[in-house]
Amino acid sequence: MTHENLLDGPAPTLLPAAGPDAVARDALAAGTDPRDVVPAAPAASLVWALLAERADDPVAAYAYARTGYHRGLDALRGAGWRGRGPVPVAHVPNQGFLRAVLALAVAADAIGEVAEGERCRRLLEDSGTSADEVAALR
Repeated sequence: MTHENLLDGPAPTLLPAAGPDAVARDALAAGTDPRDVVPAAPAASLVWALLAERADDPVAAYAYARTGYHRGLDALRGAGWRGRGPVPVAHVPNQGFLRAVLALAVAADAIGEVAEGERCRRLLEDSGTSADEVAALR
């Protein structure tokens, strides 16, 4: 799929199809528990996002989501992202990072870090998506 940039600004950033999230998606599709996927794909934002989404403890959810967020930032920077511009939610390899951002927003709200939750939601919007679009991926 080709993504044409119709706006002034950076082109959309597309994480590679064969990145760490691909390993995680394959293991999860085979029925592997997300905690057991971590050793095989510790750089996969998707697995950290799933752990955050499923955590009963908001502090643990925050830690998982923060890990997925930072792993995703590393991957995005490696793909040429410079801190701004579209990160299309329709591109499956981007979805783990975007889910980690939303999970971080939710967990931040749960522990009273409202400014962080707002910052994460703004990052989703600045990436060309919304919290609702990302939540629909769950």
